[in-house]
Amino acid sequence: MTREPMIAPSLLSADFARLADETARIADADWLHVDVMDAHFVPNLTLGRPVVEAIARVSPVPLDCHLMIEDPERWAPGYAELGARNVTVHAEACTDPPAVARDIRAAGALAGLALKPGTPLEAYLDVLPDFDTLLVMTVEPGFGGQAFMAKVLPKVREARRLVDSGHLALFLEVDGGINADTIEQAADAGADVFVAGSAVYGAADPAAAIAALRARARTATGRRPA
Repeated sequence: MTREPMIAPSLLSADFARLADETARIADADWLHVDVMDAHFVPNLTLGRPVVEAIARVSPVPLDCHLMIEDPERWAPGYAELGARNVTVHAEACTDPPAVARDIRAAGALAGLALKPGTPLEAYLDVLPDFDTLLVMTVEPGFGGQAFMAKVLPKVREARRLVDSGHLALFLEVDGGINADTIEQAADAGADVFVAGSAVYGAADPAAAIAALRARARTATGRRPA
């Protein structure tokens, strides 16, 4: 898997009244991270499939859909069908993770598995070969603007060890509290996809913010053992 850092600005930090314009502001990113919340799995409600489909039509970069919802087996393939590059479901919400991964892939997207901060990696090692992306939450899912939780980084390091040893082939993604001060910690631990909300959308120049984040991650990645 590539070690080149990928930046995925979080649309949760954008101006929802100007979504088309807000997607254009992050044209230099790698993915656009779209949080779908149902007010059941997490205590917040955001976007559903019709809005995500409209975003997909205008986004200059591929969509990275993060489904913080109940019953992902029912809903996840639909997000792949509308053209998302990556569709991630939460391990804690799945009854059959390999099955939902197969359905997402069959619908044309990469399949991702997300873990809450308190969910151990070890519990899902047997199903991770069915997935293309592992999303390690560095905050509790549900709301933006939370502080980065460095205590989850050992989980990222172990996943990186398994990828580097050939036991897994995954993008390693982190989501929550990623900014200029924390991205190097996450990259040093082994992440290669970084979800950044206010660090990008709160900047006067999102393109410059994306470039700066990518440069910091690349610096830390270069310090990791080959």
